[in-house]
Amino acid sequence: MLVCRMNVILIVSDTLRRDYLGCYGNEWVSTPNIDKFARKSIVFDNAYAASFPTVPARRDIITGKYSYVYAGWEPLAGNEIVLSEILRKNGYVTMLIADTPHFLRDGYNFQRGFNGWIWIRGQENDNYLTDDIEIKFPCDPRKLRNPYKTVVQYLRNISRRRFESDYFVAQTMSEAVRWLEKNYTHEKFFLYVDTFDPHEPWDPPKYYVDLYDPDYKGEEVFYPVYGPVDYLSKEELKHIRALYAGEVTLVDRWVGKLLDKVEDLDLFTNTMIIFTTDHGFFFGEHGLIGKSIIPPEGKFSYAPLYEEIAHIPFILYHPEIKGGWRCKEIVQLPDIFPTIIDFTRSEMPRNIGGKSIIPLISGEKEYIHKLAITSPTIIHGTTAGVRTTITTKEWSLIYGGRQTLGKEYVTNVIDGMPKPVTTEIKVRPELYNLKRDPMQKENIYDSNIDVAEKLHAIYIDFLRKTGVGEDIIKPWLYLE
Repeated sequence: MLVCRMNVILIVSDTLRRDYLGCYGNEWVSTPNIDKFARKSIVFDNAYAASFPTVPARRDIITGKYSYVYAGWEPLAGNEIVLSEILRKNGYVTMLIADTPHFLRDGYNFQRGFNGWIWIRGQENDNYLTDDIEIKFPCDPRKLRNPYKTVVQYLRNISRRRFESDYFVAQTMSEAVRWLEKNYTHEKFFLYVDTFDPHEPWDPPKYYVDLYDPDYKGEEVFYPVYGPVDYLSKEELKHIRALYAGEVTLVDRWVGKLLDKVEDLDLFTNTMIIFTTDHGFFFGEHGLIGKSIIPPEGKFSYAPLYEEIAHIPFILYHPEIKGGWRCKEIVQLPDIFPTIIDFTRSEMPRNIGGKSIIPLISGEKEYIHKLAITSPTIIHGTTAGVRTTITTKEWSLIYGGRQTLGKEYVTNVIDGMPKPVTTEIKVRPELYNLKRDPMQKENIYDSNIDVAEKLHAIYIDFLRKTGVGEDIIKPWLYLE
């Protein structure tokens, strides 16, 4: 076994699309530092999100479970066994440095078990600054999500920003660098760094945006309303992509500074490093802009989790396993927990859904998952257009069970803001052959129902083996 008592660094960058990274084939966005890290690491080509979105994904990471089957966007329960506590009991110094507000505020308590933690304040709708200043929207507020709550608060939070080093990802990575300088001599440590960038609002320094759309003269729609994309002009949509690309390059620069410090301190010799995200974002694909909840006809309902959302970057550096290669097997975010437990020779809890990646990359196993499952929480039943995505290396099945039309409930899944969700529209299954149709443009469910039924049967078996109650499973027994 190639595991040993060593350090671990976990870096999560929110809403980072894999196809905006050079190491995943992008040719127009500059990400030299992440690409350099990828060249010495193992790049996973079939990594997928599991529980969706932000907070559920973090719960997957720190518990090793597919939490969408028992929890939604909610605080961490006191009886949950978490990664930081296990490592701490095993003698690790554990540290969390984050600017992502949603899993730290309002008693969410995801910092439990860490010896120390730092929260860089002010991201998105974080109730941080109260300065009495004039707020100027960068565009028509009707084009912005929650302009008079989230955007106003965000603009107030960044009003004191002057230099690139004041940006959130810069602050977060700089704190991580400082922590390493003071703590790298510990016998063993676990450092978890979580930045909300490149999540909206997208407002990197102008010189980053000018790399991708220097001649744009229109409005800055930096936090677009989620939904059908047709309210944006072609020029606005192009510029939104440039804003996001600039944000990605900003993230790359400051992640690079952290990785440079790892190299300066000679930590690559005894440290496993994982770099990943929680999900992606639609930039016009499938006629959509956004993620999470899409408003059809004035109501709020869930959108399908297509590849742009579910298929994520995942890069792992192991000091004792040669890097510089790509793994084609399926991995998911719940696998991070058992991988770190395995690597650190800590005690593996029972009843976790994730699988250690180490036997996969060391050649002991050919695969750890035959399929990936990506889903919002299913604890409220098949209402509001909730759909689960089931993915193999060839197929993608998206289905919503037997929908309860017209039933309404309030969810916090849209960035922690309570929203009523319902649907009056019957949700039909979608099936795509990813080898022939990677952009998921042709739904071939009707002509391949047998394939859908096989995937569906495997999924139902997964739910039962995971211990999900029959009352929750019941509406998912039907493809439609």
